[in-house]
Amino acid sequence: MATSKKVITREEWEKKLNAVKLRKEDMNTLVMNFLVTEGFVEAADKFQRESGTKPEIDLATITDRMAVKKAVQTGNVEDAIEKVNDLNPEILDTNPELFFHLQQQRLIELIRQGKTEEALEFAQEELAPRGEENQAFLQELEKTVALLVFEDAANCPVKDLLDISHRLKTASEVNAAILTSQSHEKDPKLPSLLKMLVWAQNKLDEKAVYPHISDLSTGQLEDPSE
Repeated sequence: MATSKKVITREEWEKKLNAVKLRKEDMNTLVMNFLVTEGFVEAADKFQRESGTKPEIDLATITDRMAVKKAVQTGNVEDAIEKVNDLNPEILDTNPELFFHLQQQRLIELIRQGKTEEALEFAQEELAPRGEENQAFLQELEKTVALLVFEDAANCPVKDLLDISHRLKTASEVNAAILTSQSHEKDPKLPSLLKMLVWAQNKLDEKAVYPHISDLSTGQLEDPSE
């Protein structure tokens, strides 16, 4: 037999929400964490001056990190590797998977430019030795080289490697590695909190009818449907 859900009015719900005390300092820290992690250096600098909230890392390093990320996103992987080494050589020295993915992206860019001979030489000299040491790397290398077999990349089963989304994926991986090397979370806290809010509302839906936050961008409460 189904049990009836508890009905919570807007007045009751707002009273409960108002009873929760949040410090402005904590909210500001959350905003700064998001700006720093996502690389909004100008916004972070302005927010620091206006709110007095100190960032967890030197804002100058954000500019350097974003330069690396942009280099990968635009296909200039060799420049990105140089910039990473300038920031901290240990990042790539201690992360062979990341280094392989950057070299793989370099190979993809050579194939994209139609430099077949250079691509084959690069794959043989730089990536094949790593594939011999790691089966997963070898499989990824074989997939990448398969792009050379097809004259029309649109017909290639691994054509997604040439998609801009693959550049973005590699750029995000580099970004996360740099943040980790700086003892900073690789993901901002705010999106995780919003996911937790959605999860909590879904769980509460099973037991009660109450005002929801349907639009996370506004945070406005909506009365429950009858």
